Amino acid sequence: MSSDNGRITWGPEMKVRAPEPSPHWSLLQNPPDFSLVLGGPLFQLLRRAHLSDDALMMVRQRIVVIALIAWLPLLLMSAFQGQLYGSSVSVPFLLDIEAHVRFLVALPLLILAELVVHRRMRPLLQQFIERNLIPAESLEKFEAVVASAFRLRNSVLAEVLLICIVYGIGILFVWRHYVALDTSTWYATPSPTGPRLSLAGMWYGYVSLPIFQFLLCRWYFRLFIWTRFLFQVSRIELSLVPTHPDHLGGLSFISGQVYAFTVLAVAHGALLAGNLANRIFFLGATLTAFKIEIAVVVIFMMCMILGPMMFFAPRLAEVRRKGAREYGVLAERYVRAFDTKWLRNQTPVNEPLLGSGDIQSLADMGNSFAVVQNMRIVPIKKEDVLRIAAATLAPIVPLALTMMSLEELLKTLFGVLF
Repeated sequence: MSSDNGRITWGPEMKVRAPEPSPHWSLLQNPPDFSLVLGGPLFQLLRRAHLSDDALMMVRQRIVVIALIAWLPLLLMSAFQGQLYGSSVSVPFLLDIEAHVRFLVALPLLILAELVVHRRMRPLLQQFIERNLIPAESLEKFEAVVASAFRLRNSVLAEVLLICIVYGIGILFVWRHYVALDTSTWYATPSPTGPRLSLAGMWYGYVSLPIFQFLLCRWYFRLFIWTRFLFQVSRIELSLVPTHPDHLGGLSFISGQVYAFTVLAVAHGALLAGNLANRIFFLGATLTAFKIEIAVVVIFMMCMILGPMMFFAPRLAEVRRKGAREYGVLAERYVRAFDTKWLRNQTPVNEPLLGSGDIQSLADMGNSFAVVQNMRIVPIKKEDVLRIAAATLAPIVPLALTMMSLEELLKTLFGVLF
């Protein structure tokens, strides 16, 4: 965000001009869209290549072009070298489930998740303003937090560092030592000096995998921005209402953002499923041998998506304690007055009990106090945990067929559900 003679600019894709010198006019009158994905050199490059617009549409074109750049050359080069199918190598290209899942399933899901998250988060700042959660004395801090998130999202240096991480760590270290299969494959064959890459393996290791790992690491960077944003907002003095019917003081729209990351969880589950499938079919492993790996991925996704919500727990606990104290005092005053009026022989002569508004007011006071008492200090619901777990595990479920027949699997599922 920059300021120039009363003009406030919010990133390259949205500008708000203020005709008055008031420093908070733009945020109050016309809050900008909040997006984790509309920014950065890659976004600008996709716009210039006519693979995206300012609203992240044209998602099909992006998926087709990027997936084909990553996958199609591998198909052609493997066919040229005679490693497309057959017994020339232990894992020919067409049977490499992990490669196909990575580039034809997980990669499109990472791209699709951008549109889902963008659309879901656009009204976030507007919600803060419309719900009056930001008091006047906190507006300047809130504006600074938003501007900082936008600057980090648009950072050129951040994406350059991601590229360095992809090639320096992701390819040379993680892939070679922990991901690549320890057998002869279409992309590499073992040798005393280390894996020897084929022609397709060169494209795989230095083009296809870096594209995928960059998109994946950029999502981790965006989740870092989201986590940092929520942490900073949670440290601002917010105007939370303990009797709000959402039982979160009015912050339920933030916990609702969990649903936006469901596609990202499915992408991680698909990536893990492809990796496990190769080891089951070509290395003789069993699905039960990977229980720890599956649990780690599920827990990792929960921490990444649900963990940032916990920053608001101390503030919500404080609001509930204060609300319980204040509404407790108010309820005490009302019930004592009600008791004195109707039960201590001080009932007004001309005021019948039947139809009296005092009864309804007493019930309303009890309902308000119950809402305060039931206010949640953890902004995460059981449904959120189940949704993320189910989304992550869904792509792995078909691998259960390697342990039992489809008929046995269906019987087991029906037995559990019914």
